[in-house]
Amino acid sequence: MRTVQTDSLDVFRTVARTGSITAAARALGFTQSAVSRQIAVLEGEVGERLFERVARGVVLTDAGNSLLPHASAVLDRLATARADLAALRGLGGGRVRVGAFPTAVAALVPRALAALLRAYPKIEVQLIEGRTPALLERLQSGEADVVVISGPPPAAARLTLRHLLDEELLVAVPAGHRLAGRKSVRLAELSDEAFIAGSATAEDELLRATLPAGFRPRTGIVAAEWTGKLGCVAAGLGVALVPALALRARPGDISLLRIHRDDASVRRVYAATTRTPSPPVAAVLDHLSETAQQLAR
Repeated sequence: MRTVQTDSLDVFRTVARTGSITAAARALGFTQSAVSRQIAVLEGEVGERLFERVARGVVLTDAGNSLLPHASAVLDRLATARADLAALRGLGGGRVRVGAFPTAVAALVPRALAALLRAYPKIEVQLIEGRTPALLERLQSGEADVVVISGPPPAAARLTLRHLLDEELLVAVPAGHRLAGRKSVRLAELSDEAFIAGSATAEDELLRATLPAGFRPRTGIVAAEWTGKLGCVAAGLGVALVPALALRARPGDISLLRIHRDDASVRRVYAATTRTPSPPVAAVLDHLSETAQQLAR
């Protein structure tokens, strides 16, 4: 296959998305004949037909379907490179893609991004929510610029880490619970309690991994989201272990207890990158650190 021009890839992707030479020409500001020529040139370069004509436009051939994700990946990476180069001229622009695990999206990351955009309103921000393993995959594949993760990744990951904070687990109990007036609690005192838990996901395993050896909560009700878990606690259906980052404010119908220092364990939270940060990424890291310090206080 001869060298493919990115302009031809852009035209190809636009035709694939619109399903029409006419619509693609309108979207790109080209004539229909110019779009058709670009497609013909690309088909000559790859040695395959990429579209079949149908009554209402065009559809991708098998070769076109195979080429499309590669074309999109090339164009997206090029757009990121252009944004990074533009950002080198200052923080008057640029794009940054920030990933975070769900509880970090409750307060830490949104507050940091809000502060970033107040300082640099022309930066384009994309937020990606996911579990830590998936976020690391997106970071290493170039689909994210910085990710907020829980717990240190494998040593072989070759990441640059910035420690943001140590997040403690709290125990949420109903307002009328026998322990509600306490400031802290030993986990042994909760051995007979039913715990409101999520499904058997990576996050649940991570929460359990932060607890002292030998303590395994007895699962009662299963509720996937934190609002549902806290609602079940408030209704008296059980107690729950709650990461501090998941709480933006203290709910009025539950009590939050610290775990006694002899039982307490923390979850370390990091910001991870894979390369020298561009100016927008460096600004995100700084605002994440500042917000983490505020939350820790």
